[in-house]
Amino acid sequence: MADKPHVRRVTIIGTGVIGASWAALFLAKGLEVAATDIAPDAEEKLRRFIDAAWPALNALGAAANVPHAKLHFSPDLATAVKGADLVQENGPERLDFKRKLYGQLDALLSPEIIIASSSSGLTMSDIQSGCPSHPERCVIGHPFNPPHLIPLVEIVGGARTSENAIQRATEFYTAMGKKTVRLHKEVPGHVANRLQAALSREVYYLVDEGVISVADVDTAVCWGPGLRWGIMGQVLLNHLGGGQGGIEHFFQQFTGPLTAWWKVLGAPVLTPALQQKLIDGVHAEVGARSVDDLAAQRDEILLGLLQLRTKQK
Repeated sequence: MADKPHVRRVTIIGTGVIGASWAALFLAKGLEVAATDIAPDAEEKLRRFIDAAWPALNALGAAANVPHAKLHFSPDLATAVKGADLVQENGPERLDFKRKLYGQLDALLSPEIIIASSSSGLTMSDIQSGCPSHPERCVIGHPFNPPHLIPLVEIVGGARTSENAIQRATEFYTAMGKKTVRLHKEVPGHVANRLQAALSREVYYLVDEGVISVADVDTAVCWGPGLRWGIMGQVLLNHLGGGQGGIEHFFQQFTGPLTAWWKVLGAPVLTPALQQKLIDGVHAEVGARSVDDLAAQRDEILLGLLQLRTKQK
């Protein structure tokens, strides 16, 4: 695969929540963005999302006004990918859909153009089997929602992905201000979603068993360990948990209790009854606040944390 010197134009395939957020970030970083989606109202929704996201991006250093001239939209895939230096794919999480799409992209794009997937759980080895000529340029570039604010990107290659593609994808996302992690093995759900799934499993179990309400378990997470997780990762926090003895003392002191708790962690079944219990609980917690109200609250606090962390570099 030949090296591409610089990414100036990115094509966004799929402009739902993730694709629109990617588009906002890339525009904020000065790139040309071509977006495509077959939904009849996709362009209107995309532009509305970017306008709403821009104040936060402006606070993080973007220009005062949205560079509308740099955003191009076409429902036609071939038109949208013309001239692309990189493609960020955000299609439905269906393997048959992605394989067909990657076959089309393989035929439309020159061999050096990276195709990055935002897939939250499918493996690239499965996806790139639909890309017969140049599967080596296909890579997972999985963001965390919302990508225009959350820095994390998980980079995962498939069985036929080249090291060159992984390195170039890493360099690109880093240039976009992202924090990248490299997965050395493919696992369903990658890493961050698996961590979320592990926590969700115990949260749902505790609610199902009547140990705690939905509102209180959310409080326990966001006003307890969640605050620390926004600063340091779990293993580094274990190091601090050991005091002056560090992680060595942590394991000496907590291996017994920790492994004992592992043995009694729950494995709930998401029955209709449990789902309804969680649904009723979250609506009671939310009250009159809309999804947009909650997202705005999340993003306002997240923006403050990002600004604080930037100052501490």
